Amino acid sequence: MNKIILIIPLMCISLMNIQAQNTTYISLEKLLQQVETNYPSILQYQQNIQSWQAKAEGAKAWMPPTFSTGLMRFPYKLSMINEKNDPMNQAGINLSIEQMIPNPSKLNAKKEYIISLLEVEKSKSEWTKNELAREAKILYYNRFVNEQKQNIITKSEDVLNLLLTTAEAKFSNNQSQLQTIYKGKARLSELKNMHYMLFGMIAESNIGLNILMVRDVNSTIEIDTLIEPRNYSFTLIDTNNISNRSDITAMSKYIQSMQLEQQVMKIGNKPDFGVRAEHMYMFGMHNQWSVMGMMTIPIVPWSSKMYSSESKSIGFQIQAMELEKQKMELMAKRMVSEKLTLLNFETRQYENYRNEIILAFENNLQANLLAYQQNTGDFFILLDAWEMLLMKKLEMNDKLFNILKLEAEYEFEKEIR
Repeated sequence: MNKIILIIPLMCISLMNIQAQNTTYISLEKLLQQVETNYPSILQYQQNIQSWQAKAEGAKAWMPPTFSTGLMRFPYKLSMINEKNDPMNQAGINLSIEQMIPNPSKLNAKKEYIISLLEVEKSKSEWTKNELAREAKILYYNRFVNEQKQNIITKSEDVLNLLLTTAEAKFSNNQSQLQTIYKGKARLSELKNMHYMLFGMIAESNIGLNILMVRDVNSTIEIDTLIEPRNYSFTLIDTNNISNRSDITAMSKYIQSMQLEQQVMKIGNKPDFGVRAEHMYMFGMHNQWSVMGMMTIPIVPWSSKMYSSESKSIGFQIQAMELEKQKMELMAKRMVSEKLTLLNFETRQYENYRNEIILAFENNLQANLLAYQQNTGDFFILLDAWEMLLMKKLEMNDKLFNILKLEAEYEFEKEIR
C-alpha cells in the first residue's frame, strides 16, 4: 500500500514534467517571426514574386523561326518534270526559313512592365505581413489579459474562502447571518463559471496563435507574463509618412505599372521587322534562292485604332486609381488619428483605475473586514466590498486589453512591427 501511495505522486510529477517539456515559450517577437516565415499567404506571395522574376527573364525573347518546305509549281502533266532546260518546267522543291525581329523598344517596355508587377507583389506581401501581425498581437494580448484575470479570480477566490470560514465561525456564536453565508457560497460557485469562461477564451486565443504559426492546434505554449503599454506620445499626431505604408505603396506601384502598360500600348504602333530566306531546288532549270526583308505597318488606321483606344482606356483607369490612392491616404490618416485619440483616453482611464480606483476599493474592503472582525460590521456589506474590488480589478484589465488592442491597431495603421 505504501508503494502505491509513493508511486501515484511520482506519476503525477512525471506527467507534469512531460507537459512542461511539450510546452513552448513564445515571445511576441518570436511569434511575429514565425508568422512571417510559415504562414501560407506570405509563402504564396514569395512564389508569385519568383513567378514574375522568371517571366521577366524571358521578356526580351524573340518568337521562334518558322521553317517551311513544299512542292512549287508542279504541273498536272507530271511527264514535263523530266524535261530539262524547258522554260515551261518550273517545278521544284522550296525550302524557306523566316524570323521575325521584334522592335527593341517594345521588348524593353514589356520587360519594365513585368518588373513593375513584381514590385507590386512585394508591397502586397509586406501589407499582408502587417495584417497578420495585427491579428497575432491581438490574440497574444487577449490571452495575456485573460490569464491575468485568471490570477485575479484565483486570489479573490482565496480571499472569499477565508471570509466564509470567518463567517461560519461567527455563525456558531450567533454573530453572522446564514443567508449571507449562502450568498457568499453562491458567489464562490459563480467564480468557477468565470474560470471556465476564461479558460475557453484562452483556448480560443491559443488555437488562433497556433494556426498563425502553422502548428498543431492542440500545441501548448507559454507567453510573456509581463506586458506593459508602450506609452505612445499623444501630443502630436504624425501622419506625414502615411504614403509610405505598404498598401498605399502597392497602389502607387500599381499606378506606375499601368503607366508602363500604357507605354507598351503606345509603342505598339512602332513597326516590327522580319527576314525570310528561300532556296528552290529546281527540276528543269538551275536552282534559285531569294532573301526578303519584312516590316509591319501598325500605323494604318484599322490597326492603330486598337493601340490608341487601349492607351486612352488605361489613362482613365490611372486617373481612377489616383483617386483611390487619395481616398486610402485620407482613410489612413483618419484611422491613425482616431486610434491615437482613443488610446489617449483609454490610457487615462487605466491609470485612474490603477492609481486611485483599485486602491480606494482595497481600502474599502480592509475597512469593512476590520469592522466585521470587531463585530461592528455586517458580512453582507463585507461581501459587497469584496465583489466590488473584484469587478474593478477585472474592469482594469479590460481597459488594459483595450489599450493593447488599440496599440496593435495603431501600429497596424502606421505599419510598425
